[in-house]
Amino acid sequence: MSTASTAQHKIGSGFGAHSTADDVLAGIDLTGKLALVTGGYSGLGLETARALTKAGARVVVPARRPAIAREALGGIDGVEVDELDLGDLESVRAFAERFLASGRTLDFVIDNAGIMACPETRTGPGWEAQFATNHLGHFALVNRLWPAIEPGGARVVSVSSRGHHLSGIRWDDIDWRHGYDKWQAYGQAKTANVLFAVHLDRLARDRRVRAFSLHPGGILTPLQRHLPREEMVANGWIDEDGNPIPQQDLKTPQQGAATQVWAATSPQLSGLGGVYLEDCDIAEPAPADGERTGVKDYAVDPEQAARLWALSARRTGVDAFADRDTPTR
Repeated sequence: MSTASTAQHKIGSGFGAHSTADDVLAGIDLTGKLALVTGGYSGLGLETARALTKAGARVVVPARRPAIAREALGGIDGVEVDELDLGDLESVRAFAERFLASGRTLDFVIDNAGIMACPETRTGPGWEAQFATNHLGHFALVNRLWPAIEPGGARVVSVSSRGHHLSGIRWDDIDWRHGYDKWQAYGQAKTANVLFAVHLDRLARDRRVRAFSLHPGGILTPLQRHLPREEMVANGWIDEDGNPIPQQDLKTPQQGAATQVWAATSPQLSGLGGVYLEDCDIAEPAPADGERTGVKDYAVDPEQAARLWALSARRTGVDAFADRDTPTR
């Protein structure tokens, strides 16, 4: 297996924007495999869990609202639910300890849960909630679950977004102490999701663990729950009555789940890692004209990825690779 970083260029997977999670799993038998999907009871996460179980995998769904998760997942065989609040590091620790006590090995970890464009909210010791939940919670979760991730050579999939184009990491004000902007804060969190996969892959690939990040596509899901109706109308997503407006670039949830399922399971990605994906292929670098496609240079910069890892380890107090050469600046 290659230990080099992967070039950020398409590989010609044969899939595309209209492929579904079932399409990319056709012919793949996941019997005996174990996946963990955060937020696996709503939107893309629900479709991801459904597709993986249909292919034979067992899926663990950690959920902030376990009762609602069990109801949403009712009728899907091979799914188990446990409690996890990514915005609460003590909840992350407790979940990880319960899972590790089961003695099982993970084959896929899909960091799918997230919040988007919420009103200014603080968590922990005053951290901005989108960065804390979307990034730091998943950072702590993966590092705490490392004893279950490493043995099977798992793939870790970090669900980012085209929203990463909105902002890089604001190193001088990560927690938005000055002039909160909900969309730029979302952008920073999504950039963090990409950088996390870049550095995790660097640290873990010689142990057969590979990491990927991705943009699932534009999909109307409960992720939009914090947006006022008038904003969604102004964006052309829904009409005045709240009905979705058909758009060529909007995907169904089944299509939106495809890239993360492909990232977790596809043999086409064997030996690859540390890259950002979209439309079931490796994405190209973002064009210079500002069009919001591909991946921005700052989101895959290895120095920024190392710097973010060190900051995240300090904040969460956990780093499965603390004995490795990780910058501390």
